[in-house]
Amino acid sequence: MRNTTRFYRLSLLYRQLDDALRREARGRGGDAFRLLRLKAAKLAVKRRLSAQMQPALAR
Repeated sequence: MRNTTRFYRLSLLYRQLDDALRREARGRGGDAFRLLRLKAAKLAVKRRLSAQMQPALAR
């Protein structure tokens, strides 16, 4: 998979996780464990995006 495709998919996933996190936090009686899982997944995707950008910045 090309780097641009991977970056696009990761950024799309990051946006989807952000939207899901906001929906879950906004609703009353939101599941605390689901919030925790969404936050952890969002952080993992953010780290992968950051790691992918490092080689591009080093050029």
